[in-house]
Amino acid sequence: MSEYVGVAGTGPSAAFFDLDRTLISGSSAYTLALQARKAGLIPNVEFVRDAAGAATFKLFGADDDTTDAVKARVLKAVSGMRQSDLQALNVEILPRLLARLRPEARRLLDRHRQAGRDTYIVSAAPQEIVEPLAHSLGMTSGIGTRSKVVDGLYTGELEGPFCYGAGKVEAMIEIANWNGYELDQCYAYSDSASDLPMLEAVGHPVAVNPDAKLERHARRNGWPIVIFSEQTKSVVRRTVRSVGAVGIAGVSFAAGVALSGSRGSKRRSGFLHR
Repeated sequence: MSEYVGVAGTGPSAAFFDLDRTLISGSSAYTLALQARKAGLIPNVEFVRDAAGAATFKLFGADDDTTDAVKARVLKAVSGMRQSDLQALNVEILPRLLARLRPEARRLLDRHRQAGRDTYIVSAAPQEIVEPLAHSLGMTSGIGTRSKVVDGLYTGELEGPFCYGAGKVEAMIEIANWNGYELDQCYAYSDSASDLPMLEAVGHPVAVNPDAKLERHARRNGWPIVIFSEQTKSVVRRTVRSVGAVGIAGVSFAAGVALSGSRGSKRRSGFLHR
């Protein structure tokens, strides 16, 4: 616990969490697409394409051309859609996502809160979904992708970064600057190599159920590797070099800019998937 206590006492800091297969099991994008299809917001073809695209992004990452193409297609698809229609989906979406929260993640969130550390979800999912989910979990807020809204309708343009890859870091830096966080005192958690920019931006990166590329990178750099189970049992794996640095992650599991509102909560709007 020495690292944990020392870091907690040096000043304001935060813990940033990827969403899919990190905080929750499975894909939030699939849940969002399914409910949007049921509500008549997207046709079946778009549902299949978006669900497959989310899996591709998460499992294999995406190059700049692919990312740009997905952004352009989804933004075009939602242009003219009412923001309130997306927000209304939370009645169905949030209970489903909360039911898939990993128990280890819940205990880890509690550890960070006990340390006085702010906690954030960072996801390419829409801000309208990410922020309410974060608040439901007792977290400080959620950082999601925002789409520009005029007179209650999406314009088909981004309002802020696309929160994928380097875009997550851009959003995290904005939050850190506003709240006085030192990123080298902050934590970040993810399962995917696509989040290497996010993990490398903080002083305490943790690989959670990592894919092969992230696991190799974590082992080379001595990062903690934490395995969250699908149910309640947890197992912690540590690299030799990370035994002294695992800190809060190891101890926890060995035992079992604003469109509205305050700047601190970073209310954002968007309709893109993670």
